[in-house]
Amino acid sequence: MSEIATFGAGCFWGVEVAFGRIPGVLETAVGYSNGHTENPTYKDVCTDETGHAEVVQVTYDPAKVTFNNLLDAFFALHDPTQVNRQGPDFGKQYRTAIFFHTPEQQAEAKAKIAALNASGKFKRPIATEITPAGKFYRAEEYHQKYLEKRGAASCHI
Repeated sequence: MSEIATFGAGCFWGVEVAFGRIPGVLETAVGYSNGHTENPTYKDVCTDETGHAEVVQVTYDPAKVTFNNLLDAFFALHDPTQVNRQGPDFGKQYRTAIFFHTPEQQAEAKAKIAALNASGKFKRPIATEITPAGKFYRAEEYHQKYLEKRGAASCHI
């Protein structure tokens, strides 16, 4: 039986590639979540007025990879101390976020952030939002596996 996790870590192209390489991840899809506009397009989300985050929705086999393993990958993939930006990308759509699907995911995410903040691994406090997963809108098809389609291994993340 599979489970779903949804992460916002800046531009979704590179994040999708990284999650897709993790053994136990069955499928990835990029899209938009936790905004207030119905059926947003990439152009809409880029206005920074829809409230959506660019996200990667990860379908995974919990017998092969745990949510905690996915959290480790998430925090290694981006700078979780930046508010509404990653690298050259800025705006609320690039916020660092964990959109949880179960109370267990929420608890694990909170515990992970507390442990990371206590460890001193990051020079600033983690700014990652932990919020219930809202409606997921799959991004336009040209965004799905975007880097893979272009023969690129990663982008600036």
